[in-house]
Amino acid sequence: MTLAQQLHDPVLYALPVFVLFMLLELASLAWLPDDRAQRYAGYERRDSQASILMGLGSLVVNGAVRIGALLGYSALFVLTPLRWDTGRWYTWVFAVLAVDLLYYLQHRAAHRVRLLWAAHQAHHSSRRFNLSTAVRQKWNPWWELIVWIPLPLLGIPPWLIFTTFSINLIFQFFVHTERIGTLPAPVEFVFNTPSHHRVHHGSDPDYLDRNYAGILIVWDRLFGSFVAETHRPTYGLTTNVNTFNPLRLEYHEYAAILRDLRAARDWHERLGYLFAPPGWQPSGTVSAAVRARSATVPGGS
Repeated sequence: MTLAQQLHDPVLYALPVFVLFMLLELASLAWLPDDRAQRYAGYERRDSQASILMGLGSLVVNGAVRIGALLGYSALFVLTPLRWDTGRWYTWVFAVLAVDLLYYLQHRAAHRVRLLWAAHQAHHSSRRFNLSTAVRQKWNPWWELIVWIPLPLLGIPPWLIFTTFSINLIFQFFVHTERIGTLPAPVEFVFNTPSHHRVHHGSDPDYLDRNYAGILIVWDRLFGSFVAETHRPTYGLTTNVNTFNPLRLEYHEYAAILRDLRAARDWHERLGYLFAPPGWQPSGTVSAAVRARSATVPGGS
């Protein structure tokens, strides 16, 4: 398989499907009576425009980063005698499950470690929840690339790692909607669904840091992070950022970390600002980043 073939991203083939389903969702909201349409966050032009620009930027960044990652994974791949036959169905099943489990673990870490959250928070920054929110992707994929390092050492060809992760992302596109309620119970028990993922995007205290699943919600059930949807979530960050500028949406948390590091009094505080959960602060103090955001964002908390 050539380098160009290994770098090819199935998500590119899915782009027309994404656009089609966004238009269908938009039309379905437009056809609803006003009293029913008010139940949904719906679309807002500037918000969706920001999401789409962030998605396009992510394709460029990920395409560039993928070249380096492929070389690194290939170097690890030749170190192991293990080999999975990609012509066998069970190889694909194993790869999908392994990528999905590692996605769950890295996603959970991205919500619990502030330095990782600084990259991931961009995806949660919309106060709306629709299919355009699904393409609001980060421009900083370094963490998940590190998490995948065991896969080439297990004998999974690097191109298959990228392909199965793209399958994972394509699946996740369809769970970003309010237009689907709950699915049949067996589906809700095994798979990530719109109902489960709405919880994940909620900033409500009872929904925070829950339902990290990519494809299978069983990981959340097994590891104690599952919560069922009981009320309509409040979407967005706990402290929302008043902007539709993609650059600010992508990088504002990194700037907040730098402000906190400059204000830190010792290494305990510096390490806390980097590696403790988002919102951590030394006892009895308010972080510089929180003060700055509260001064500029109405309702900041």
